[in-house]
Amino acid sequence: SASPPMELLREYGGEDSGEDAGVSVPAVVAAPEVVVSHSDVNPHFAFHDAACSSLSFNPTFEAISAPVEGPVQPESLMGLESMPASQKNVWTGHVEETNLNDYVFAHNYYAHTAKGVAPDPQGYGDVVDSTMENRGEGPGTGRVSVRRKRKLPEGSKDPASDNFVGPWGRRDEVVTEVPTEMTEEHKAFLERVKGGEEKAAEAPKEKTIFHGKEERDYLGRTYIVPPSYLVSREHTCRPPTKQVHTWSGHSKGVSAIRWFPTYGHLLLSSGLDSKIKIWDVFNDRKVLRTYLGHTRGVRDVCFDHDGKRFLSCGNDRQIKLWDTETGACLGSFSNGKQAYCVKFNPDEDKKNMFVAGMSDRKVIQWNIDTGETCQEYDRHLASVNTITFIDNNQRFVTTSDDKTIRIWDWEIPVDIKYIAEPHMQSMPSVCVHPSGKWFLTQSMDNQILIYSTRERFRQNKKKRFIGHSCAGYGCQVNMSPDGKYVISGDANGKVWFWEWRRSRPIQHFNAHERVCKGVEWHPIEASWVATCGWDGA
Repeated sequence: SASPPMELLREYGGEDSGEDAGVSVPAVVAAPEVVVSHSDVNPHFAFHDAACSSLSFNPTFEAISAPVEGPVQPESLMGLESMPASQKNVWTGHVEETNLNDYVFAHNYYAHTAKGVAPDPQGYGDVVDSTMENRGEGPGTGRVSVRRKRKLPEGSKDPASDNFVGPWGRRDEVVTEVPTEMTEEHKAFLERVKGGEEKAAEAPKEKTIFHGKEERDYLGRTYIVPPSYLVSREHTCRPPTKQVHTWSGHSKGVSAIRWFPTYGHLLLSSGLDSKIKIWDVFNDRKVLRTYLGHTRGVRDVCFDHDGKRFLSCGNDRQIKLWDTETGACLGSFSNGKQAYCVKFNPDEDKKNMFVAGMSDRKVIQWNIDTGETCQEYDRHLASVNTITFIDNNQRFVTTSDDKTIRIWDWEIPVDIKYIAEPHMQSMPSVCVHPSGKWFLTQSMDNQILIYSTRERFRQNKKKRFIGHSCAGYGCQVNMSPDGKYVISGDANGKVWFWEWRRSRPIQHFNAHERVCKGVEWHPIEASWVATCGWDGA
């Protein structure tokens, strides 16, 4: 069919026509008056792309023919990335200002959140939350998601009433229904429980294992009797030059080693595998006996003055007294706290006394005969790491994680000297010079410091042993029996030797694959040094 303009041309006719034909041309208004009512236009309707030739929804004719309404900058709806920077007032596009105070905004926000309806800021009616309408809430549904107050019983506001509910009021008891039939799990649990309370797991009984062929020789002597050729005498020590033997038997790291007093024909070791072993040194060099009684790793061991007994403390918060010869446990001591170190009183007349440094900042003195504590030294501010006897065993020195040194008189719970300096660090190992005039401390800042055992207990600032690395591991420091050499373990598994007189390192060598924890110089052999480490050797 012909278009309307072509029909108008046919009706108009040509120049040779004799009569004037009457033609009616419709009036065309270029800018008609358009009256827009806000109630007829959807304020939320907008074309996201003006260049799009197809729509993904079916709009009405009124929506298509209506004039475009929107912000002052309609380009912001067509792509923020293409908007020139001059037209942006924020980095994401253009934001129009609206006069809305804080009170009105907060009121409309909470109304929209709680009831699902709030006034439109542009004045086009109300804005309804569609998610609440889908849940059946909001305006027109009769349900509004608001918090409801609990109905209080009568007399709840009267403090004298039994139904009073308040900060100190009586609360309702929660009654839990107990099933009438027990499951198999409940029956198995009741079998392990007597009297309605579950019994605590019983601690394993102490026992010992002898690894040799015979406990006594043809003369009836046990292994604690030293060989006849060992004689305690003064001798000149020298650093070792080669490795002689390796004892391996602990499944985990070895925390401490101790020579048998005076003769050193036996070596006692405590391991983190909760086992204590005693080794032969001069004959076949094998393990002789294993002491079992701790449930966790053993931290420290200590012989008494003649070596017939020794103490052990572990991470299971138990201190045990053992018979070196038979392996029997002679006693167990505990105050509920963990012991970090134990020491017998070296005097023979006080052989029934020992002290232990505890994790609760105390040094506790026990009487072995009665099994009770007879004194507490409570002045430290952190766990006690070491206990060292000085001045003919009349005094002892303690170090702690509070980075202080305290000196005590025996059986007097008040420290006679308190050493604390800003530069001091924790000192996890202490030993006494053979002359008795000095004591050495292993400081956690990778140095060994020297203090006097005289009345003033001053630090000897002219002597300082450095070069090794022990920060964070608490490696043991020790001395040769003649007092000429200082020895220490290392965090890298090395053993370091210093000359006492000049305070200079003379040698160091690799001894363990992991941290070298303990070092002990043999009391008779001039160049024998025993070491232990976290590699289990």
